[in-house]
Amino acid sequence: MGGVCALSNRLGSQTLTFSKVPRLLSSYTIVGPLEGKGPHALDFDEILPDDVLDQKTPEKTERLILEMAIEKTLQQSNTKIEDVHFLIAGDLLNQITSSTLAASTYAAPFLGIYGACSTFAQAMGLGATLLQGDFAEKVLIGTASHYQTAERQFRYPIELNIQHISSNHHTVTGAGVALLGFANQGPQVTHATFGTIVDMGLKDSQDMGSAMAPAAFSTIKQHLKDTSRGLEDYDMVLTGDLGKHGRKMLRLLLSKEGFSGLERLQDGGSQIYGDHQKTGAGGSGAACIAVMGLGYALNMLKSGKARRILVVATGALLSALTVLQGESIPCIAHAVALEA
Repeated sequence: MGGVCALSNRLGSQTLTFSKVPRLLSSYTIVGPLEGKGPHALDFDEILPDDVLDQKTPEKTERLILEMAIEKTLQQSNTKIEDVHFLIAGDLLNQITSSTLAASTYAAPFLGIYGACSTFAQAMGLGATLLQGDFAEKVLIGTASHYQTAERQFRYPIELNIQHISSNHHTVTGAGVALLGFANQGPQVTHATFGTIVDMGLKDSQDMGSAMAPAAFSTIKQHLKDTSRGLEDYDMVLTGDLGKHGRKMLRLLLSKEGFSGLERLQDGGSQIYGDHQKTGAGGSGAACIAVMGLGYALNMLKSGKARRILVVATGALLSALTVLQGESIPCIAHAVALEA
């Protein structure tokens, strides 16, 4: 048997540290008209005039807005796609259709991933890992979602006009893309904590926030343990889309464990829409944390209002089929630490 090899870039059981300091070279966020009427409208780069964009299907629209975000991200950093060593992307659709079709138009090695609404942090963590390991100099990451495509796949066709209940989430129409690489300035990606599957036996697909909260708790707790930090070491801990119900549950779980600094907790899904917009428990979808992370969180770092933010993207790994078969909802959360 060989000797034990020290893993210098690993902290504890689930966290990676990036000593080479990969940075966000550029990013771009696009949201639909409903999101553009919410309280964070000024944090987004582009607000669409409508959620169709002259496309025949919402799936085509979702693909298009992801491509638009990719193009704008590359333009902002004056980067050619040929200089991108990996494109990492995913979405909510079967076979990650939007990401796959978008990637087919670019001459970059494609890593298609699925983490439901945790995809953004998963992609950023993997991209930073490739940079840390000298496997790439530039990595493009992104995700997208669309209200109508998610309703069709996971709930009901919008033509049925199903009345939603207060625990329902409203899938964000939008896309968020970032280019990671090395530079002398720009927000740093310092750590990534990859989550484990957490399944508490909940089966209500109309309340995914409550199902995801234990996964967020598990990853946050492990990240703080691995890094020997507390919530107070972050100016903000931004969860993805727990919504009003899941956010309360996360606070309760952390409080019972004796954590202080709960005032640092914020949730993208709870904040992306205003109460007047009547979106149930709040926003969800792969684009929710992508646009809130690359919009709201990055603006906080760039403006000097925050110096260190932990972005925790949560995902409910259910499918329409497993729900019909009565399976419980396995969930996961991935976290990335960003510093100014």
